[in-house]
Amino acid sequence: MTELADNTASDASLETVTEDAVNYAEISKNGLWTSNPALVQLLGLCPLLAVTGSVVNALGLGLATMMVLVGSNISVSLIRNSVSDAIRLPAFVMIIASFTTATELLMQAYTYELYQILGIFIPLIVTNCAILGRADAFASKNSVIPSAVDGFMMALGFMAVLLALGAVREVLGLGTLFAGMDLLLGPVAANWEINVLGQDYPGFLVAVLPPGAFIVTGFLIAAKNKIDKHLHDKAQAQLAPVVAGSRRVRTTGAVS
Repeated sequence: MTELADNTASDASLETVTEDAVNYAEISKNGLWTSNPALVQLLGLCPLLAVTGSVVNALGLGLATMMVLVGSNISVSLIRNSVSDAIRLPAFVMIIASFTTATELLMQAYTYELYQILGIFIPLIVTNCAILGRADAFASKNSVIPSAVDGFMMALGFMAVLLALGAVREVLGLGTLFAGMDLLLGPVAANWEINVLGQDYPGFLVAVLPPGAFIVTGFLIAAKNKIDKHLHDKAQAQLAPVVAGSRRVRTTGAVS
């Protein structure tokens, strides 16, 4: 009995050490920058390119994706020791589909007009490879809190790209910013629209069409790669070994 208690205490101690060893800063950096789902892994590009014609569309889809990703990561982490490998992926898909359905019903109830605009891309969250990928690669191997943080940061990184893409396309295509925010946030956001390029701006149709989404996304990826290269070169320069130069020695007198 004493040996069993000692083993239990040892297992609890190991779990505590493992939990403490989790690097939340690294998880956050991976989600927001290093392994950004949209700019690095290039996952979820279908909704990314299709509905980001404005900030409100991007924010609505980003929040829906965040709810599904965080909820599915937590649920997968809770059942990770109870599901066999044979049914692991089907179970993960069922969990993701359940959270997607719940999100869809919430949007129908509270943001119906925005839900109609986003259309099929809300149910298609089920097929977003970023969500299933995080469930399989991270949540199925880690405890609840790290899995929740990972899901939140990955979703936040994805939403940040959505918002950047939506803002650029809205400004270039329509000349406005934050138009229609009341569709998501209600009457309080009815007057948030900003005419960035003036009332007489004729609009730039390509920016709000799929070709514009591809072009802007390409520029965002190029900018990230440029920043990464600059940071890498800077780090390499700091780590470069210092080569000491030769000293000139002056000798006077006789040398024997």
